[in-house]
Amino acid sequence: MTTSIQLDRMTRVEKLQTMEAIWDDLSHAEPAVESPAWHEAALQETGARVAAGQERIADWEMAKRELRMRFE
Repeated sequence: MTTSIQLDRMTRVEKLQTMEAIWDDLSHAEPAVESPAWHEAALQETGARVAAGQERIADWEMAKRELRMRFE
């Protein structure tokens, strides 16, 4: 099935909501998808920044609210 989305007619909020819906569907539908090798390195780098106090951990729901407020 191919779906055509007219991105140029969507607002930023609609685009973000669409991306979130797609990600939610993918994350529930295909749990066996293997992460690319570079993910491990990225996670290690982030962990090092958190340990050094250079990175702030944010609750995902709060982060989404902040992003929506910023881009609405």
